Amino acid sequence: MEHITLLLAIVIVTALVFDFTNGFHDTANAMATTISTGALKPKTAVAMSAALNLLGAFLSVEVAKTISGGIIDEKGIRTEVIFAALVGAILWNLLTWLLGLPSSSSHALFGGLIGAAVMSAGWSSVNGSTVVTKVLLPAVAAPVVAGIAAMLATKLTYRINRNTDEKATAKGYRAGQIASAGLVSLAHGTNDAQKTMGIITLALVTGGVLHPGANPPLWVIVSAGLAIAMGTYLGGWRIIRTMGKGLTELRPPQGFAAQTAAATVILASSHIGFSLSTTQVCSGSVMGAGVGRKGGVVRWSTASRMAVAWILTLPAAALVGAGAEFLTQQGPWGIAAVAVLLIAGSGTIWKLSRRRPVDHHNVTADEIGEVPQAEPAGVITTAIAAVTPPPTLAAATAGLTATIPAPAPVAPADPPTPATV
Repeated sequence: MEHITLLLAIVIVTALVFDFTNGFHDTANAMATTISTGALKPKTAVAMSAALNLLGAFLSVEVAKTISGGIIDEKGIRTEVIFAALVGAILWNLLTWLLGLPSSSSHALFGGLIGAAVMSAGWSSVNGSTVVTKVLLPAVAAPVVAGIAAMLATKLTYRINRNTDEKATAKGYRAGQIASAGLVSLAHGTNDAQKTMGIITLALVTGGVLHPGANPPLWVIVSAGLAIAMGTYLGGWRIIRTMGKGLTELRPPQGFAAQTAAATVILASSHIGFSLSTTQVCSGSVMGAGVGRKGGVVRWSTASRMAVAWILTLPAAALVGAGAEFLTQQGPWGIAAVAVLLIAGSGTIWKLSRRRPVDHHNVTADEIGEVPQAEPAGVITTAIAAVTPPPTLAAATAGLTATIPAPAPVAPADPPTPATV
């Protein structure tokens, strides 16, 4: 730590600010469904999520190594490149938070890093194969896999409990939902806190403090875990509202299925070093749970807005990162200008958010205009929800018997009239 320069210290602080925004941006991933179904009160939910995010930061460093030594070539990359990348990621995080869109903090970071690296050292500085195999392919596959898993789990849950009163099982499902939400929070800390560890480690490598390929030091792991936990505790209420109420209306069995599917996908990817977007995984699982219940409605207008944000995240953050890196190349005044722009942009977005605040008091209320009204079931929802398992033989026999009409009663015949002579 004695070799850390002023610029490197600024980059480390900026990385922890990004980690903080990542925390409140992604609180919805773990707790939106738990809050919307009433399994936990809002403040209790975010406190539990914060503690488990901190714990998850200590479980693995595989994703951190992917970022610090896989996305871009460490050789020839200046510390200013990391600073520019973080500026692009932070501003995109704040903008999507203002709009209540659950976009990917991970892809914002990757986009800013790629844009700044290309501006600094050209396209050769980006490891294209790593970007494709460990960023782009998981970005496409993970939400689909999580959505299908959540849909099947929801259908199976309702199938098993088809003869049980839903109110009688709601308490048990809420308990299960709390446990699965905790698992998602733990997985989020394992996956997302490592991204900041990786970016700080990369900055330390570019500054000559660590050698290439080094693991994150303990103080980096602790600081990244604390930053994401603090951000999580504040709660990204706008995005929680979108995920919990704006995308679909979830019942406790659906919430349990969605969170279990999401946690499984995130933990599996973290184990093999895939730096996927927990936001996309959790959004996919929520939509899958929405269509898994017969009669469930997914608000595809909200889902389409989210999809547009997902597509724009990588290039938008890359453009901002490239622009910031162009300024830093001009010398100390350029670095100062980038810092001023970051502070001014963040302050402006914060002021705009105060015009229509969302917090733990009104996150589940119906009167806030940002939440779209319920839409009728669309063609996709109706088609998927109509796919139900074939009935058993007993059920089919009972249904067939119920459809055969009973014979109409026959009136007794009138007695014959006596003949007259």
